Amino acid sequence: MLTRRKFITSIAATGGLGVAFLSMRALGLASSVIAQPTPIFPPEIGKGIHVVILGAGIAGLVMAYRLERAGFSVTVLEARKRTGGRNWTLRRGDKVELNGEAEQVVQFSEGMYFNAGPARIPSHHQGLLGYCKLLGVPLEVEVNFSNSDLLESPHAFAGKPIQERQAINDFRGQIAELLSKATNQGALDHELSADDKDRLVAFLRTYGDLTKDGLYKGSDRSGYKAPPGAFDQLGIKRDPLSLRDLLKDEALAGMMFDDNIVMQATMLEPVGGMDQIPHAFHKSIKSSIRLGAEVKRIGQTSNRAEVIYLDQRDGTTNRLSADYVVCTIPLPVLAVIDNDFSAPVKQAIADAAYDHSAKIAFESQRFWEAEQIYGGLSFGTPATGVVWYPSSGFQSARGIILGAYVSGKAATAFEALPISQQIEMARNAVDQLHPGHGIDLSRPVAVDWNKVPYSLGPWMHWQDSPTDAAAYRLLNQPEGRIYFTGAHLSQLPSWQEGAVVAAHRTIELIAARVGVANSSAKP
Repeated sequence: MLTRRKFITSIAATGGLGVAFLSMRALGLASSVIAQPTPIFPPEIGKGIHVVILGAGIAGLVMAYRLERAGFSVTVLEARKRTGGRNWTLRRGDKVELNGEAEQVVQFSEGMYFNAGPARIPSHHQGLLGYCKLLGVPLEVEVNFSNSDLLESPHAFAGKPIQERQAINDFRGQIAELLSKATNQGALDHELSADDKDRLVAFLRTYGDLTKDGLYKGSDRSGYKAPPGAFDQLGIKRDPLSLRDLLKDEALAGMMFDDNIVMQATMLEPVGGMDQIPHAFHKSIKSSIRLGAEVKRIGQTSNRAEVIYLDQRDGTTNRLSADYVVCTIPLPVLAVIDNDFSAPVKQAIADAAYDHSAKIAFESQRFWEAEQIYGGLSFGTPATGVVWYPSSGFQSARGIILGAYVSGKAATAFEALPISQQIEMARNAVDQLHPGHGIDLSRPVAVDWNKVPYSLGPWMHWQDSPTDAAAYRLLNQPEGRIYFTGAHLSQLPSWQEGAVVAAHRTIELIAARVGVANSSAKP
């Protein structure tokens, strides 16, 4: 009996690994789904082939892990003294170096940590989660949204913050009342049948917690002025907020935060910090990972690629020759590295526009838990963005709270301020939401991502949409023996999943190229 295994083995023997690989793909034996950690090409396809990977962020680590398991000889060069790239967790004693700023030394208590880069993983990012499972990285729930979190607006509610539950449910009730009235007054007669209208009004009564006559008079969904208690102590629900006041709240969009597909529950995080992921990769990769190796030049000939790098440990300049180079270096950093890329590729790299983002973290006693807040984000003023509460260590004495997490135009202005002023603004943002508790915040750490060496930005946006941008398409193809990859070359540029799927695609490109070459070399 000719099994599929024997069939593929015979193809490999006669046509080479490249033909075998393509046959496996055609038969569905080698998956084309990139968001999974299973092998995506035959083992030993890379035997005798050397690949140099530039950068030990998530994309570089995925590349190294997969390529060495397919028989490639792999060398990883990383300018930092750690793996992980933007995946960066700070603990006591760590140093934060920002271009143009004084060095910060983290003073958190032992056991405390701050995810300066990515801090959450959506449940549908199965590529990254698959590697967590494969590498034994334990996960816990990241509380990304809580109805106890706060919305702040200087133009509504006398400038006092309100709970998310009140904003969400009062807004829902007020909108349900309006739609119910419009339906009953015949405004939707052209859209709905009589039965449809009856069903809609009945649904709105439940959806908005309306009275029998279709009015919104408040709901215990929005919380209590006095909670229910023992014996005859009935709960007293809050007075409903008016739609007019709700519409004045500049932070109102925060109540829809977790509707975004990448923010929906369940969100996850590694136990003990996001850097547990690169640590697990590093332990599982047998190939050489050279830390403190700063790339100075990238070049190639018709049959070899070459990298020149500075070893920061001893100050020596070294040269590496390889069959292929995979470059995961962030584009603003790559733009100033000497290379012999073609003019269009150089221009595409130079034109890449990275966003701005900053985080300010403090250690504090957990005053927020006395306000029913266990994780999630409160939405303050645009100048400082969100206040982010920890999702672990509940009811312990102390925790790490972000007083500011700001991105986009607001972050551009924020990062231009002195670090001391950024910290003070973050402290004030917490005090506005939690009056009197700004003084509880201690041991601040500021991370301005556009000032982080070897990153120079958090994530990027192309001048056009990523789907249509010529530069995006160009850099997703090899430049001779040089391949570019990373989250910035995926449709998920601000997520670690983007690094995983981009790396998987690049591995497939290399595997197909090498397989075809091996096949053509057969007599």
